[in-house]
Order: sequence, then C-alpha cells, then structure tokens
Amino acid sequence: MADEPLSAGAVARRLGVAVTTLRTWHQRYGLGPSEHVPGHHRRYTPADLARLEIMRRLTADGVSPADAARWARQAPDSTPADVVIRSRIGTPGRDGGGGTIPVGRAGPAARGLARAAMRLDGAAISETIAHALAASGVVATWDGLLRPVLVGIGDRHAATGALIEVEHLISRCVSEAFAAASRATVPTGPARILLSCADEEQHSLPLEAMAAALAETGVSYRMLGARVPVAALVEAVNRTGPAAVVLWSHTRTTADPAQLSALLAAPRRPLLVLAAGPGWRADTLPAGVVRPVGLAEAVSLAVAVRDSLDQSKGGLTGLSALGDVR
Repeated sequence: MADEPLSAGAVARRLGVAVTTLRTWHQRYGLGPSEHVPGHHRRYTPADLARLEIMRRLTADGVSPADAARWARQAPDSTPADVVIRSRIGTPGRDGGGGTIPVGRAGPAARGLARAAMRLDGAAISETIAHALAASGVVATWDGLLRPVLVGIGDRHAATGALIEVEHLISRCVSEAFAAASRATVPTGPARILLSCADEEQHSLPLEAMAAALAETGVSYRMLGARVPVAALVEAVNRTGPAAVVLWSHTRTTADPAQLSALLAAPRRPLLVLAAGPGWRADTLPAGVVRPVGLAEAVSLAVAVRDSLDQSKGGLTGLSALGDVR
C-alpha cells in the first residue's frame, strides 16, 4: 500500500540510490526513518520518503548535499517535491524528457534503476540488480526490471544519440550480476546446451541472462559469447555434441538464416535449435528451428531437452509442435 512504512531497501529501490547513501543522509543530515516499533528496524514513512525525494532530486541537479538536506527538512510534509524544487532552484527538467529514461509501465524498482543509471551510480545499480535476483530470480529480474530500462536507454539513444556512457555502465553491472548469479549455483551433469551469438552480433546480455537462468535451474551449458563465426560455431557443435543450441540475434543484419541451416546440417546435429532474439524473422527460418517467446520459454525448452535426455534415449516429443514466436 502507498501509505505503508518502508524498509531502507525498499526506499533505496524507489529512489534509485544505494542503501549506504540512505545511511549517509541519515547520519550526516538527519534524513532518516521516523517510525519506530520496539524490537524492529525503523521504517520510512511517506513523509520521510517525500523528503528523501527532494534530497535526491536537488543533489542530482547540482545542489550541495548540506543545502539539499536543509531544504528537504524545511519542506512541509504535504508539499510535493516539485513545488519545493521550483521554489528553490527554478523548474527542473520534466520527467519523461531528454534527461530521463522511459521505462513504460515498469514498476518503482525499474524507475529507480533508471535514475541510478542516469546518475552513473554503479553501486546503486548493482545493489538494485542483486536484490532483485535474490528476491525474484533471473527471469523475473530480466523481464520486469532490466529489459524495460535497457530498452528505454536504447530508445533514448536512438532519438538523441546520447547515453552511450549510461549504456556501457549498466551493461557492465548487469553482466557482472549475471556472472555472480551463475557462479552461485554449480549445475551438475554434462553441458548439453550451447549458447552463442550470431556472427557479428555484439549484444550478448540476453544470452548472459539465459546462462544465469539455466544455472539457476541446475542446467549445465557452454557459453561462446558474442560474434561467433558460423564455421567456429559448427566446429564447437561437432566437438561437443550439444543437445540444444541457442543462437542469439538482436538485429536483422546479424540474423542470417544460413547460420541456422549450417547447424541443422552439422554431422552432430543438435536435437533442438533455438533462434532467439528480435533479429530473426519467422518467415525466413529453416524448418525444424524453434523461435522462443522470450527468456522464460527459451529456458523451459532447454530444461525440456535436458529432462528428455535424462529420462530416455528417445526424441523430444512435443517440442517441435511449438508455434512461431519471437
């Protein structure tokens, strides 16, 4: 509920700051949680949150933390942050304008992550991602938190040519978080899934998300990463004999169906070939290639391959009946 007291972690995610930043604002400037229940941690009330929002926005606009805290403390509880900011430093940039990242209907955590990305606050970005992974898992974090922000950055860059530094920082933080998540679980059994980007495809984060999701479900895999030439991919397939190959393409320019045909013609042809990513066109895919709808379905298909091999020597009944997806 909107009026429920919030924990420090919840407030940090809403504001897009690190919990350590909240502690600093509390210790140095007195902007801490005001609700106290004996035997429990203090909680932030809606009035506390409003003051912290003033603090965050003023410091983001270049006001010194001490001055921003003074104005935040002086603001009446019912005064919106916009009113305080306009009265002190003039009208700031509007939400949704060129200084923000659009995240559509994503929730407060995504908006907080977008604000942290705009501030180039790597600590807050990493903290938000780590909390989401621990609380919701890889697939939910990717679909509900990371994809909206990454798409928003891409849209803003396409419109303005800006935010390259933002994209680089958040991509590094996401990649590090997925690597840590993958290391946290050690799958057992042979690596039956091969993950690869298409030739010249450099957008590997979705593939890293799938790797982390597979590790989370106990499925072993091999990751080849970005820009894998088709000859090298076929050689890897023939050398390792994977049950399934996931070939990721983000753009039409890297989605050459000949790469998929080469996999199907390999001497150690995989049981399942997945054409993952928005680059692939359904009407150009060779027969026998499956195009999964999003990360959740791609992971489910990979798990089905693993389970099928574990249970019998037979084929993959039902997998080939899946419809065309993107």
